[in-house]
Amino acid sequence: MKAILEFDLNEERTDFELVVNAHKWYCVAWDIDQHLRSKTKYASDETPSEVVEALYQAREELLGIMNKYGVNFD
Repeated sequence: MKAILEFDLNEERTDFELVVNAHKWYCVAWDIDQHLRSKTKYASDETPSEVVEALYQAREELLGIMNKYGVNFD
């Protein structure tokens, strides 16, 4: 099976750039998710619970937005 995407670069350059850079956007989301996960999982005892909770909520928001658009890391 093959899938071929074709763009008229004179008229659809923005769409083309989005498709070409999709993997980069995936990596951005992955890195943000892993950063937030690490900050909550390995928070020191001195880290205020409010900060840990805010980081946890930020991660949940990221995953919720991804779910809204039907994408995930699997």
